[in-house]
Amino acid sequence: MKRYYFIFFCFFYTGAGAQIVIDTIPAIQADSVLRITNFNTYFAQNIDSLNVYQFKINRDVTHYYWYFKNAPIGLDINKDNGVVTFRAAKNYFLSGKLKYDYPYRVGIGVQSLINPEEKEDTSFSILFYNTQIIPSKLKPTVTGTLYIDEGETVSFRVQCETGSFPIEMILFSSTEPIMNYSLVKLCNDEFTWSPGFDFVKENEQSKDKTVVLTFIGATRFQAKDTAAVKVVVKNALNYPQAKEEFDLVNKNIRSYILQLKFAFLQLDKRLKKVKSFRTGFDLTSASTALMGTVLNTSSSASAQKTGKILPSIGVAIVPIKEATVPNKTVEQNQASQIRSAIKRLDYLLTDNTLVGEKDNDIVRKTSKLKDELKQAQVQLIDIPVDIPGDMSEQELNNYFNSPKVNKKYRLKKKRNG
Repeated sequence: MKRYYFIFFCFFYTGAGAQIVIDTIPAIQADSVLRITNFNTYFAQNIDSLNVYQFKINRDVTHYYWYFKNAPIGLDINKDNGVVTFRAAKNYFLSGKLKYDYPYRVGIGVQSLINPEEKEDTSFSILFYNTQIIPSKLKPTVTGTLYIDEGETVSFRVQCETGSFPIEMILFSSTEPIMNYSLVKLCNDEFTWSPGFDFVKENEQSKDKTVVLTFIGATRFQAKDTAAVKVVVKNALNYPQAKEEFDLVNKNIRSYILQLKFAFLQLDKRLKKVKSFRTGFDLTSASTALMGTVLNTSSSASAQKTGKILPSIGVAIVPIKEATVPNKTVEQNQASQIRSAIKRLDYLLTDNTLVGEKDNDIVRKTSKLKDELKQAQVQLIDIPVDIPGDMSEQELNNYFNSPKVNKKYRLKKKRNG
């Protein structure tokens, strides 16, 4: 560091002559460190106002430039002369870009344009206040009245419009006791609620119930604002439960059809055996009569006698046939009833198939299948229905739908006349 000395010559007149006194006084040391001469560490400004402040340095300002770090919106600096402009517009606070009573820490710096290493970095705080009290408000993301069905979910956010003081706590209340909902405590929390299928009682004449959801927001000074959302819950079908009931009825019908097909198989086998025996008797009777006719034309007397006896033998076989293997009329009728019931139940299953993800007609279809199943079981109550044995479902279906069975039991049209 250089020091400069100035020599002062003082002259004192002492009468006859003058005496010269020479003294050396050290000069003031020059300021060699760059610094801001009028730095202020704290600023407070009212909103919706304009403030201008100029920072100064101990140098020629034309060789330096100014800059900010982390400056909030509305705060600008002239890079050439250090003039700072504060524009605290009200809309910055209403939109949430700035906050009241919050100290913003701003970094400020100045640097030489000639020597990059010569610079000064520091910071100051600025706080914005408001003499006018602006109330904070709750703003749910839904308005008006919401209409939902039982089992559906209502969901929305409770947002806040921040005024002079932010809302720090939100309370919740409901005009009806509700369950399975998410509690809203702070701004921008999401409220979700799913009313159960028993929320609207059977004795409700209007088949709906209105619930008013009330949200009460409070600041730290207990300034409050209330927002309400009306939800109308309509009585709706418990579709998952209805679907389970439909599947159960459908399964019971298919199981009963399988049992009927097995019973039909047993009856049809017995009918085939009876028919085989009766056909044997008929062929024996016919061949005996034919043989008697042939022997009657013979020239032999003994053969003619035998021919006269044989037709009577054929006639005698008929009562033996009826006594031994009588017609199974009851079994025939039972087999026809079982086949008709199977065809009807198959048709009902096809006609009452569910359509789409949620069939609105599922209750009627379930009731229809229940009634038809009960009716079929009552009509065939005297017919023994067994559980299928070794035969699989596919084998029973192949037998029941075989061409021979269809031809044997198909309905014949009556002819007039």
